[in-house]
Amino acid sequence: MREPLIAGNWKMNTTIDEAIQLIRKIKDEQSGISDVECVICPPFISLQAAFELITGTRIKLGAQNMYHKISGAYTGEISPIMLNKLCEYVIIGHSERRQYFGETDEVINYKVKTALEYKLSPIMCIGESLQENEAGKTNEVLKRQITSGLNSVEENSQLVLAYEPIWAIGTGRAATSKQAGDTIGFIREMLASLWGNCQAHEIRILYGGSVTASNIAEIMSEHEVDGALVGGASLKAAEFTSIVRQAASARVGK
Repeated sequence: MREPLIAGNWKMNTTIDEAIQLIRKIKDEQSGISDVECVICPPFISLQAAFELITGTRIKLGAQNMYHKISGAYTGEISPIMLNKLCEYVIIGHSERRQYFGETDEVINYKVKTALEYKLSPIMCIGESLQENEAGKTNEVLKRQITSGLNSVEENSQLVLAYEPIWAIGTGRAATSKQAGDTIGFIREMLASLWGNCQAHEIRILYGGSVTASNIAEIMSEHEVDGALVGGASLKAAEFTSIVRQAASARVGK
């Protein structure tokens, strides 16, 4: 059985002091929770402080992005060797990176391969726009993103995929549990076509997009959904903990 994973993407929020306060609250709130993997992804400036605070706990650390080069004249970028002594995870290809910073499937492919090479577990984000969804092109878009993003990538159980329909991110309009379950089922079929059924069933696939404590139980009720990539709700210790706790309960129910 795949262990549920709940990852909190803090995006461009919190100063170092605010991050420290939030992590302390999350640590207190989550004491005693098991059967679920919890990851927090604060801004780069807070990774060292976060690492020190969560050492010895079940909480794991992730980065929000990285460049695919190890070093060099890449002003403002962060390399995998700057992360892999602190983090276990790194978010790759979030729709905001694609939309605002022009990241292509080819760039995302470079990043995924580099992350795996340097022992970071990539959380590779995929998802369609509202226009693509309404035109019935969801599977077509996902097929392209998966095929290109995982080009020449060998099966690796450290890889995590996150289905984040762009029309649901930060809008309060989450996909229904059936939409999430059916689409993630299609994603797993795509992975099976690349690597075979056994390998595809080892990969965790998350749902992301307006995930809250109010809808996580329904989303997690779908057999194919292995957890969530949480945005705004991960900035509230009590709500984020409720999401983690409900994910743990859902695992028992499955």
